[in-house]
Amino acid sequence: MTAALNDNENPRAEEILIIDDDEFNRAILDNLFSDMYVTDEAENGKIGLEKILENPERYSAVLLDAMMPEMDGLEVLRRMKDAGLNGKIPVFLITAEASDSVMREAYRLEVMDVISKPVVPYVVHRRVNSVVELFRARKQLSSRVEIQSTELIRKEHRIADLNRGLFEALAAAIEFRNGESGEHVRRIRDITMLMLNKTDLGEGLTDGEKDNIALAAVMHDVGKIAIPDEILNKPGRLTGEEFNVIKTHTVRGEALLETIPQLRENDVFGYACDIARHHHERWDGRGYPDGLKGDEISMWAQIVSLADVYDALSSKRVYKDAFPREKVLDMITGGECGVFNPVLLDRFLRIEDELSLMYVRE
Repeated sequence: MTAALNDNENPRAEEILIIDDDEFNRAILDNLFSDMYVTDEAENGKIGLEKILENPERYSAVLLDAMMPEMDGLEVLRRMKDAGLNGKIPVFLITAEASDSVMREAYRLEVMDVISKPVVPYVVHRRVNSVVELFRARKQLSSRVEIQSTELIRKEHRIADLNRGLFEALAAAIEFRNGESGEHVRRIRDITMLMLNKTDLGEGLTDGEKDNIALAAVMHDVGKIAIPDEILNKPGRLTGEEFNVIKTHTVRGEALLETIPQLRENDVFGYACDIARHHHERWDGRGYPDGLKGDEISMWAQIVSLADVYDALSSKRVYKDAFPREKVLDMITGGECGVFNPVLLDRFLRIEDELSLMYVRE
């Protein structure tokens, strides 16, 4: 027996499933709830369970008889638990023998309430309606929170894209001032990301941390903004004094980054300061500004240091042509461009074939 209401009469009506082997009991419950709900019926637990599993979102509540052939009410609850549905659909166990063991097992299986037979209509009506309203409100709240969360995530992505664009624009502006294109900083970012993703150098880092390191890498030379033009763009060889001025771009870069309040609150900040200051340190301790040696230098600063050298040698600049690929590798591995971590060099050489695709050499 099904309810008199149908979707045409009340397209917003919620649906209740009545599972009971006694047709008379089903008729009583149908009559009790048909004024507010569409009702569906199952004559035993097996059929009822099949209906639930077929479409778990269909029912706002289940009225479940405890004692039935084929499959009793507690077994239905166990199968629902196995399917991860307990607690998601409010189930009311209806029984003529509400023994302590039955009630304990029912509540363990997350039944919403145990209703004793013979049912008292207004009591059952009130209990079921209250719980259905509670679940409806919870679902609406959950949906609202999900919508708001999606919107927040979308805004966070927009902010992250904006931050990335601003960082890259600042770094590119400095490159333009130095007579270079913004492609240099983008390649440093891409090389850094490939080194972290394609080798074990990125082990232990989350995807977010790798993204932050790669973004921080674009700001490695931000301190050059404080270097006078006549030194930064000098066409000839620098004097010792001029080179000492150039070297200050590391500490000046860190100092500049520390003056940006919004950056201090960003996860990129720590990586950016470290890379700006230490990307000219050397594995043998003969770098600057702090003379760090070996593993005193963070792995990300080491990666950016190597990426910077590799890109400088592989790219055409206003003062030179790009070196052939073989020459670049010979200079790096032969120590002409400083001493690098042997492990870093090994991992670099493993993926250099892929890195070399970034460059077009005549």
